[in-house]
Amino acid sequence: MDQVTVREAKTHLSRLLREIVEGEEVVITRSGRPVARLVPIKENRPVFGVDEGRFAVPDDFDEPLDEGVLRAFAGSD
Repeated sequence: MDQVTVREAKTHLSRLLREIVEGEEVVITRSGRPVARLVPIKENRPVFGVDEGRFAVPDDFDEPLDEGVLRAFAGSD
């Protein structure tokens, strides 16, 4: 884990970001005291198709709702 001053971080931000993307962590210090830590973001990309077969869309999915359900949504039941 690298430590850099605020001034060094401002001057070398692009280099520090390259290091962070590669998995490094960088601590930024002010007056010799740590004030922030830059860490890589762990991406949680969605996995498409992971729920395939767990739900079936009913044939009447896009049919209009009956009046009772519409009144319930409107709060006038």
